[in-house]
Parts: sequence; C-alpha cells; structure tokens
Amino acid sequence: MIRIFYDGACGLCTREINHYRKVAPEGVFDWVDVMANPTALANEPMSLADALMELHAKDDNGVMHVGVDAFLLIWRNIPSWRLVGTIAGFPPVTALMRAIYPVFARWRFARLAHCQVAARS
Repeated sequence: MIRIFYDGACGLCTREINHYRKVAPEGVFDWVDVMANPTALANEPMSLADALMELHAKDDNGVMHVGVDAFLLIWRNIPSWRLVGTIAGFPPVTALMRAIYPVFARWRFARLAHCQVAARS
C-alpha cells in the first residue's frame, strides 16, 4: 500500500487529498494526515516540518517520493489521473514541475501558522 503523508491542517492540501481519496481505487493508498497523527512520522526519514513543506509518499518498496515525485506516484495509481501522470512524467514537463513546485511549497509553508510552529520545533 502506498502511504501518502499530507498536511491535513492546510485547506488546499485537504481539498486535493479528499478529491484523490474519492477517485482512488480501494486498497491502494493509506492517507496519513501528519497534523492529526504526527506519531506516524516516528519511523520515517522526515521531520514534521519536512512533511508539511512538501507532499511525501512511500511506495510499496519503502521508497520515499517527495514533492513532484509524490504527485506522480499518486496520479499513476489513480485510473482517472493516469493520463495526467503520464504527461507529467515526460522529462521536460517533470523538469518544469520540479522548478515550480518548490516555489509554491515554500510560499504555502511560509504563510501557514502551523507550519511555522513546526519549523521552530
């Protein structure tokens, strides 16, 4: 099962994850809200601040996918998003996404109070 670590205190993140949850096949994903369950990170190679900064996904082989790679993993495993995952997986598209996503992630992180608290911890 693919574990998705997301920021459940972020309205945008929650809306997006809720959409994926609705359209994802049963038994493929384990959705982990790191704000509601920070102990879920105890055996993971990331801090709470890291998990809040960027989306993280751990695949069936235990490999952690971060940021754009986490989105690609999700999209490729949801039938209605598979085409998006395929297009986004083309190297020029992936490179563009990898350039844009960190800028957005830092902007989102900087404006959310709970992220700032986690960053100081």
